[in-house]
Amino acid sequence: MILGHFYQREEVVQHADYVGDSFQLATAAKGRADAEAIVFCGVHFMAETADLLSKPEQAVILPNLAAGCSMADMADIDQVEDCWEQLEDVFGDLDAPDEEGRVPVIPVTYMNSSAAIKGFVGRHGGIVCTSSNAQTVLEWAFQRGRRVLFFPDQHLGRNTAKAMGVPLEQMPMWNPRRALGGSTATDLVDSRVILWHGFCSVHRRFTVDQIDQARAEHPGVRVIVHPECPMEVVDAADESGSTEYIRRAIDEAAEPTTFAIGTEINLVRRLAAQYPQHEIFCLDPVVCPCSTMYRIHPGYLAWVLEELVAGRTPNRITVTGDVADPARVALERMLAAKPPVPAGVR
Repeated sequence: MILGHFYQREEVVQHADYVGDSFQLATAAKGRADAEAIVFCGVHFMAETADLLSKPEQAVILPNLAAGCSMADMADIDQVEDCWEQLEDVFGDLDAPDEEGRVPVIPVTYMNSSAAIKGFVGRHGGIVCTSSNAQTVLEWAFQRGRRVLFFPDQHLGRNTAKAMGVPLEQMPMWNPRRALGGSTATDLVDSRVILWHGFCSVHRRFTVDQIDQARAEHPGVRVIVHPECPMEVVDAADESGSTEYIRRAIDEAAEPTTFAIGTEINLVRRLAAQYPQHEIFCLDPVVCPCSTMYRIHPGYLAWVLEELVAGRTPNRITVTGDVADPARVALERMLAAKPPVPAGVR
């Protein structure tokens, strides 16, 4: 079975059995127990998640091991463990509930994180989220904790919490290179969401000026951006949502519409080709693809398939049991909170 992420180039996606976002594809892998090998045309953390959710005998393969995620790399396990220890110095035992049954801090990690981070979250009563269910997950976390430690993407955390009514002054940033993340103990005690200092290099490129220019050049344009964009960009747009939200919004538009989209260019180009009745363009005129996703080249995919035909299994991604077990717990908590939308079949 070949899985293709929305952000892959068309020359790769055309060979995929399923196309979707990272968790849609991981659940597609879970639903195909008959597949001997799962070739994940995405990045490393996505292949790890597929390995967590597939059967042990199924081989999950990443065509190019250099395909990583810069955002996921911004929160490594050593930094997160150190952060947790510093928070314990402020709040005491982080696993001890108060008289109302809530703990001081619930860790929440975005899907765009390593299996080690997901395992950490699972061990400490936390949960995983996607860009489409972040609000549901934060609601789950606030029922169980006084505050949330959200990583690695600050923008998704800030935009989601702000939409839920959390004031910006109650969302301090945690910089892992500074003591107490650069905040004071009082700031942390007064917080509701502690945001990790991470971001997506693609979505950080979008600006309010680009939106203003789109509105000036295309009166009546409908601007939709990904919630990994900075807060001022999300506020200036008409809507924000996950890649699946963007796709559905365009699919459900009854009348010909001009869309300005703030997300990765390969998805925007594919949507423009699929929906010619609409005018669809990317907000960023420089056109920045996800450089790490771009490392999955059709040649790598061909090589993997040739190796499988020859009876060899290259580039297998395996998550060890000590990490996998708690990581699955965190993923199952998310599934129980709100199941994901299925991936699309090619």
